[in-house]
Amino acid sequence: MLDHHYAVDLAWTGDRGVGTASYRSYGRDATLSAAGKLHEIEGSADRTFHGDADRWNPEELLLAALAECHLLSYLHVAASAGVVVLAYRDSAEGSMTQTSDGGGRFTSATLRPVVTVADASMVELAGTLHAEAARKCFIAASVAFPVGHEPTTLVATAS
Repeated sequence: MLDHHYAVDLAWTGDRGVGTASYRSYGRDATLSAAGKLHEIEGSADRTFHGDADRWNPEELLLAALAECHLLSYLHVAASAGVVVLAYRDSAEGSMTQTSDGGGRFTSATLRPVVTVADASMVELAGTLHAEAARKCFIAASVAFPVGHEPTTLVATAS
């Protein structure tokens, strides 16, 4: 078994001069960075929780991690199976339930990958590979809620 370790840095940038003197006195803005990365990610809370709607919130980042992990796992299993993927996009959605004490948790996520393959003979196999990719996705294996998949497979048109 191989262990892998990851590190990110987070800096809160939402102090408006009085810190957390009250619930509404501070901004929810933060900057995420990691050694060797060219770009920082500007984060905030969801607008519902007094965050900046122009910045990524943790809930969106979780969905993004699930979608990208499935993409990378899918490309791996497709290449191994001889399925030539020419394009891939996804429109992921998730549901979260807030509890009366102000906490909450995600209850589900659904990935909707649209995969374009090189040839019609690859369509059936391409569709079945999502199950294997889901099993191999590190992020999906780490969450405590179901991650569903509603894949679509398209065939590239000759140019």
